[in-house]
Amino acid sequence: MVLAGSALGGQVALTDRVENYPGFPEGISGAELARRMQEQAEHFGARVEMDEATAVDLSRHPFRITTYGGEREARALIIATGASPRKLGVPGEKEFTGRGVSYCATCDGFFYRGKEVAVVGGGNSAVEEGLFLTRFVERVYLIHRRDRLRADAIVQERALANEKFTFLWDSVVTEILGEQAVSGVRVRHLKTGEERVLPVSGVFIYIGMVPNTQFLQGQVRLNEWGYIVTDAAQHTSVPGVFAAGDVQELYLPQVATAVGSGARAAMEAEKFIAELEQRAYPERLPAQE
Repeated sequence: MVLAGSALGGQVALTDRVENYPGFPEGISGAELARRMQEQAEHFGARVEMDEATAVDLSRHPFRITTYGGEREARALIIATGASPRKLGVPGEKEFTGRGVSYCATCDGFFYRGKEVAVVGGGNSAVEEGLFLTRFVERVYLIHRRDRLRADAIVQERALANEKFTFLWDSVVTEILGEQAVSGVRVRHLKTGEERVLPVSGVFIYIGMVPNTQFLQGQVRLNEWGYIVTDAAQHTSVPGVFAAGDVQELYLPQVATAVGSGARAAMEAEKFIAELEQRAYPERLPAQE
């Protein structure tokens, strides 16, 4: 059984175009890639339910999972809850979320047709979503705290060649301005200290992710940033519990690496269940800090 949350696919489903996944030389939309993955999984027997885990009890076996739909039990558990967008933490961000502040250009870009917007960040997500926005908006101000982009070379080339982009290097947003909706952002240059206000109608923020592990506190070992610690075979600190994708310590957070970790976790979970038939398993397991 797959508990898919409120929308299948996670972050990839909100990505306009995935260009670093094998087998798609021209790229593929994130939503379409997620749909194909679901179709293939269901073809081989997976049951997908639109429900979400809110708590787990990993000190007993079978493991108990509490969801919005009730309680479930599992002999093996793969945690692949991913990560959520990191917030800037500046004045105006919380107040204007949904009224000009967004973390998903694919979701909200259409509302800014003919307007000027700011994109904060310098990685693949920031640049790719900025490119998507150029289909609708008049101008994209890309604000990055460093003096060069961190995105893949092919993505950088497209952005640097796009006349709708204006790059603000070595700069950070210090405040999001507006009354009923966003009307601008205050930007400070890190080297000179100079501040300026950009008259934009939207702010799209892509400055990294925060792992969705709040419901796991005290259940499995997490690192200092809240990511699940695993070994090379996706085992967590609790026998029978595995982790895959962006929720774990990951060197290269991409769809391809998430899929690879998911395959390893599935194989190990299957092996764990098979071994249960051959040996006794303790009724209670020690809680992990």
